[in-house]
Amino acid sequence: MVKEIEKYGIPIVHMATITTISQSVGANRIVPTVSIPYPVGNPELGEKEGELRMKMVKKALEALSTEVEEPTIFQV
Repeated sequence: MVKEIEKYGIPIVHMATITTISQSVGANRIVPTVSIPYPVGNPELGEKEGELRMKMVKKALEALSTEVEEPTIFQV
């Protein structure tokens, strides 16, 4: 689905724990996440979890504004 949406000129960021799957489905912008039960968070961090989430969202926004020609992983 990611690749189909991008055909219409809408950039997509695929945030996923298993980045190899993202690459295999043709996602161009990939942001790795934390874990399967908590993809964009880590409850063990307590109050600092918000900082982690903000970093991930900022990285996804950076990926959206970056031109790519092939699957690219944007590390947080």
